[in-house]
Amino acid sequence: MPILDEEHHLPEAVGSVLAQDYPGPMEVVVAVGPSRDRTREVADELAARDPRVLVVDNRSGRTPDGLNAAIAAAHHDVLVRMDGHGALSDGYVRRAVEVLAETGAANVGGVMLAQGVGDLQQAVAVAMRSPLGIGGARFHVGGEAGPADTVYLGVFRREWLERVGGYDTRFTRAQDWELNHRIREAGGVVWFDPSLTVTYRPRATWGALARQFWTTGQWRRQVVRHHPGTLNRRYLAPPVAVTLVAAGAVGGLAWRPLWVLPAGYAAAVTLGGWFIARHERPGVAARMPGVLATMHLTWGAGFLRGPGGGGTPGPGGETAPPG
Repeated sequence: MPILDEEHHLPEAVGSVLAQDYPGPMEVVVAVGPSRDRTREVADELAARDPRVLVVDNRSGRTPDGLNAAIAAAHHDVLVRMDGHGALSDGYVRRAVEVLAETGAANVGGVMLAQGVGDLQQAVAVAMRSPLGIGGARFHVGGEAGPADTVYLGVFRREWLERVGGYDTRFTRAQDWELNHRIREAGGVVWFDPSLTVTYRPRATWGALARQFWTTGQWRRQVVRHHPGTLNRRYLAPPVAVTLVAAGAVGGLAWRPLWVLPAGYAAAVTLGGWFIARHERPGVAARMPGVLATMHLTWGAGFLRGPGGGGTPGPGGETAPPG
């Protein structure tokens, strides 16, 4: 579990692991980055209360560095990927180990079950669970069990992590998707099982949401640079939307019919947002068009920009939506 600035969420995340009914020995390795809050103190307190919690340093604060540090410190052959914004469902570890044995997969995982508290956070959660938000991948919207391109977080055989060299530290974000790509390229199976769910707490402010999706788009561009064959229409949709909206807004100053492009996009996210939030409380539905536009346009702009000269480190312990 790579952690940075997770004072408030860390007890829930660690507690959901310690409460698992797995019948064998288990430990929780928390790799703590240089946080601006009491994350380290909270982690040390958790370790003092339960000897199964081991705290290690992640001096860079970057997620892939923390993951590799935690893997190096772990003592077991099955490694469960976890982060500070999640809570494992009951029986998650036990079932995941069973699926590993049943399928022979290198990595198994399930559904990123986004759930919010306030109106904005819940609107983000609804968007993340809809194809209109961040795509129709099974780990977002559910589906049948079977091989997949990627899964949320993941439960790995150590031998496969060692075979492919662990997490690539060049990827501040998108490191989970990139690792699963290398596993599949090496002949391993990544297996999705919808019975495995991890509660995910989305960003609760507009600024945090925009920053998350901007950097996610940047690092998806980096994945495409290193693995060109992974580019597909789903990943191109947000940058195309940004290009059309910007072209229509600017070009409309000279030729007014071009305003149909941004106006059409605004109508689409408004109607689509209200539809996917039709069963939610009014405050959630009212925020949905803005949430969808923020997710699409910041992701697309980040993809067009790319990480530049390597990008800036993003928050550790954070799993950005793989798409």
